[in-house]
Amino acid sequence: MNDIGIKPSTGVEFTIRRTFAAQIDRVWLAWTSPEQMAKWWGPKGYASEVVKLDLRPGGICHYRLVSPDGQEIWGKLLYREIVPKERLVFITAFSDPHEGLTTHPLSPDWPRQMLTTVTFSEQAGKTTVTVHWVPYEATDTEREVFEAGLGACEAGWSGTFEQLEDYLAKS
Repeated sequence: MNDIGIKPSTGVEFTIRRTFAAQIDRVWLAWTSPEQMAKWWGPKGYASEVVKLDLRPGGICHYRLVSPDGQEIWGKLLYREIVPKERLVFITAFSDPHEGLTTHPLSPDWPRQMLTTVTFSEQAGKTTVTVHWVPYEATDTEREVFEAGLGACEAGWSGTFEQLEDYLAKS
């Protein structure tokens, strides 16, 4: 159990890190402002809308993604810990338009919930963001699907980070 009372599933974990040419204040705001988050959040090529963002422990970020072919995918983040400009901890899940928990629209055996820890650190005016992902309350099958999908995690988060990098450079 970690310091915020969350017991992640045991097994494989995923971590990705990227350094952005922006100060930590700017990067933090991109992650915590609904208007800014909507400009870059999600897989590369998807349109994003942040419907709700209640940034507090117990609060929810509810969002809608639209694929290039028009498929809607809903998701939510349930915030567990917020340390400004240092760390965000939340449970990530796919949802319906009413915030109900659902399965991955393309992979029903993907873990229904992921414990996500995002850390921020600044050095010489550049900010490093690290995302750590662990299946949360997952079944053995969900953990196996997650382990088999680590390459997809890398590709997905890399594309999301590219969008964040582009957004930070333009704004």
